[in-house]
Amino acid sequence: MGRALELARDAAAAGEVPVGAVVTDTAGRIIGEGRNARAQTTDPTAHAEVVALREAARATGSWNLKGCTLVVTLEPCLMCAGALLQAHVSRLVFGAWDEKAGAAGSQYDVVRDRRLPVRAEVIAGVEADAAASVLRDFFAARRDG
Repeated sequence: MGRALELARDAAAAGEVPVGAVVTDTAGRIIGEGRNARAQTTDPTAHAEVVALREAARATGSWNLKGCTLVVTLEPCLMCAGALLQAHVSRLVFGAWDEKAGAAGSQYDVVRDRRLPVRAEVIAGVEADAAASVLRDFFAARRDG
């Protein structure tokens, strides 16, 4: 989560919503990382999770990331939850809950939906205060600025 928080801060410094993500392999090594880059890339799918999943797939040479863990500072949205399932990611670890658009337990629970053929283990609230603080500070500065 430490590296994901650094990436979130990098996103904020670039004027992006501060979300960072890393993908780790079964040994815990980072094989992909990303931060929100929608404004910078003009790509609506450039969420931190999708960027990290793409990098991890390139690093492994496979779209199938079974056994890997996605670590992200904010609960994934529907798109990102779907992407991690499509990649067969085994575990999701996230920091802050997203009460407005979260899809891993708050608004929806896509990643653990028994109707789907693939599910992921969810570990929520890791460094939640630090992750929420980065988001709060970013949006407070935008309101005040």
